[in-house]
Amino acid sequence: MSYINEAVVYNIYPIGFCGAPKENDFKQEYRLDKIYDWIPHMKEMSVNVLVFNPLFESTKHGYDTIDYRKVDSRLGDNNSFKAICKTLHKNGIRIILDGVFNHVGRDFFAFKDVQQNLQNSPYCGWFNNLNFWNRSPYGDNFSYEGWAGHYDLVKLSLDNPDVTNYLLDSVKFWIDEFDIDGLRLDAADCISIEFFKKLRTVCKSKKPDFWLYGELTHGDYSRWANSEALDSATNYECYKGIYSSHNDHNYFEIAHSLGRQFANGGIYQNIYTYNFVDNHDVNRIVNMLKDKNHLSNVYSMMYTMPGVPSIYYGSEFGIEGKRTNHSDYELRPCLDLDNIPNPDYSLFEHIKKLGKVRLALDALKYGKFENVNIMNEKLVYKRFTDNQTVFVAFNLTDRCEKIGFDTGCNAKLTDVLNNNEVFDVNGYYELDMQPYSTRILVVNDGSFKIDFDEKTDFEAIESAVAESPALKNEPVTNKESEEVVNTCTQEPMTKIEPGMYRHFKGGEYEVIGFAKHTETEEQLVIYRNLHDITQLWARPYTMFAETVEVDGKTIRRFTPID
Repeated sequence: MSYINEAVVYNIYPIGFCGAPKENDFKQEYRLDKIYDWIPHMKEMSVNVLVFNPLFESTKHGYDTIDYRKVDSRLGDNNSFKAICKTLHKNGIRIILDGVFNHVGRDFFAFKDVQQNLQNSPYCGWFNNLNFWNRSPYGDNFSYEGWAGHYDLVKLSLDNPDVTNYLLDSVKFWIDEFDIDGLRLDAADCISIEFFKKLRTVCKSKKPDFWLYGELTHGDYSRWANSEALDSATNYECYKGIYSSHNDHNYFEIAHSLGRQFANGGIYQNIYTYNFVDNHDVNRIVNMLKDKNHLSNVYSMMYTMPGVPSIYYGSEFGIEGKRTNHSDYELRPCLDLDNIPNPDYSLFEHIKKLGKVRLALDALKYGKFENVNIMNEKLVYKRFTDNQTVFVAFNLTDRCEKIGFDTGCNAKLTDVLNNNEVFDVNGYYELDMQPYSTRILVVNDGSFKIDFDEKTDFEAIESAVAESPALKNEPVTNKESEEVVNTCTQEPMTKIEPGMYRHFKGGEYEVIGFAKHTETEEQLVIYRNLHDITQLWARPYTMFAETVEVDGKTIRRFTPID
C-alpha cells in the first residue's frame, strides 16, 4: 500500500493560482509564496497531498518548458520552492509535481541550438521528425513535429538515450533538491511504456513509496499503470460518468463504470485511480451540472468510490470556469482566500466533512467495491474490508425518497455524514433519504461515530509558516512609484506602519514591527492578537498590505484603527 491510500489531494495550477503574467517576462518574483496562506485552508479539508501543475521555467503556460531544473521566475526560485516543500512536509502535506516529458517549448536550450546550427547541432536527434528540406509554421529553416499540432510544443524523441538520461537526471534533481513525493505524467498516452519503466526504476530506487500517475483521457489504463510502469491513472471514465449520470438522472451509467472498473472481476482492481470532477483542462464541475443541487452528491461519490479524491483549487467553493475556443485561462484563475467569487460555503463545509470521513474509514481507503441497489435516481453501493463495511446511498431527486437494500447483517448502521444518526437493521432495510442527499453508513455495534468538532491546530501551522526560510525577498514593487503591489491585481497597496489594525473579518491586531529573514531578507510584518497577546504572527508584507473585494467594494485586508 502507498501513502496515496491515506490521501486527500489538492491540485493547483501555479501560474494561474499566483496571478503570474501569461507570458514570461523573466523578472524574478516570488508569487508562489502565497501558498503559505493556504496551508490552514488545505488542512481544514484534511488535504495531505498537493499536486502542482507545471512550475518550471517556461515561455507561457508551463507546458512549454525552457528549463527543467529551474523554478519559473514568475513563481520563485529553487531556494524558495525548496523551502515551500519543507514547510508543506512539516504540515503533513506531500508534494507531487507535473512531469512534462512529451514535449518542450521552442526556447528549450537544445531546440535553440538546432535553430542556430541546423544540421550541425548535436541535438538534432532530440526531436521528432526534423526535416531540413522544409520550413516550420514559425519560419524555421526546418520542420519538426509539434505535439497534437501545436508547434509551440516541440515533440521530444524519447527513444534517444541522451534525451531519456537528461529527463531522468532532472527527476533525480527534483527528488534530491525538493524532496518531492510523486509525479503526474502529462500526456502519458503519448509516451512510451519503456520510458515509464525506466522512470519507475529511478524514482522507486530513491523513494520506494514515490507515486507515479499518468494523465490518460482514454484507452485501457492498465497498459500504462501496472507493476512495471506507472502506479495509477487519471480516471476520466468516471469523471464523465459522475456528472452525466446526475445530469441525465441515470445512476446506471456511473454504476456500470464503477462495477466494470472495481467490482469483483473488475479491470482496475489493482489500480488506485486518481479521481477528480474537474481540473485545469476541463470546465469546472459547477458549469457541467444542469442542477447545482447535485454538487454535494457529486463530491460524496468521488470521496467514497475506490481511488484517491482530488480537489481542484477553488472548486471546493463551487466557483465557475469554462473553456473557450481560444483559451483555458478561465479554468486557472488567481484566487484570494478572502475574496473568492460567489463562494458556496455550504459545499466547502460538506467537503471538509467528506475529508474527515474518508480518512476515518478504512473501507473507503482500502476496501473492495460492490453495487448493491441501482435505480435511475437512487443508488447504493458497498465498500468493505475484512474488518469494516460501509454502505453509501444516494438520492438525486428533489424530493424525499425511500431506498431499500439488503444489509446482510443484524447490527447498527451509523450515518457518519449526517450527525452520526444510528439505524437498527436486520437484513433488508429501507432508508429515508432527503432530497439531493448522501448517506455514508458504517456497520457497527452502535458505538462508532466521527467527531467533526475536532479542531485543526492552526497555531502550529502559523508557527511553521513563520519559521519557514521560504518567505522571499522584498515586497513586489512598481519600479516607478515604489509602491507595494498586489500580486494578483498589480494594484498599489498602502504602506504599513506600527499600530492597531482591524482585519476585514473583524479581528483586531497590533503591528509591533517588521523583520527580515536572516537568509532570504523577505520583509515580514510582525503582529499580535489584541485579545490574546501571547499569539505572535509573521505575515509577508505584500499579504498584509493587499486589498480584497467584499460585496463589490475594494477594501484593505487590514485597516488602521484610529
